[in-house]
Amino acid sequence: MDTLSTLALSLGTGWASGLNPYAAVLVLGIAGLSGAVQLPADLQVLQSPWVLGAAGVLYAINFFADKVPAIDSVNDFIHTFLRIPAGAVLAAGAAGNLDPAVMVIAGLVGGTLAAGAHTTKTGVRVMANASPEPFSNIGLSFLDDVLAVGIVWVAIKYALVFFVVLAIGLVIMAWLLPKMIRLLVGLFRRFTGRRAAT
Repeated sequence: MDTLSTLALSLGTGWASGLNPYAAVLVLGIAGLSGAVQLPADLQVLQSPWVLGAAGVLYAINFFADKVPAIDSVNDFIHTFLRIPAGAVLAAGAAGNLDPAVMVIAGLVGGTLAAGAHTTKTGVRVMANASPEPFSNIGLSFLDDVLAVGIVWVAIKYALVFFVVLAIGLVIMAWLLPKMIRLLVGLFRRFTGRRAAT
């Protein structure tokens, strides 16, 4: 795997982990097991049937929890402590064939991308939960699943395309984050105002 492909794989796994780390592990493990990609040595453990089985079970649990309004927000809060570290670890592992300094940097950048994806996902879902109908929430959950799988697959197969997708994703996240922060601050003020009134 050349340097460009390695960097794409590293950044892709970090970014996708911010949406769904179980999907990222499954795609990497299955791709490595099937020979679609030669995983770096530090990620070859993902090809283990035990790892794939555990990731599959956790993916299934997360799949259903993520599609129920209110429960999905609790699920997102809990996964704050998993998605970001998973993104850092997977990104560093994907860069394991490069210089150790690059591996550390990849872990930091991968964790940052995971944090950005997780924050954007969580904020969008809070906005969706504020609407009375559940269908937007379910649709967004399916979109998260597709994006997590798609990001890793594009990073594996089409490194240059991945970097274009990443640039677009960063622009979208930068555009969405201020709006979500304003909305969350407004919801918090409304909630605390109601409590103070009672």
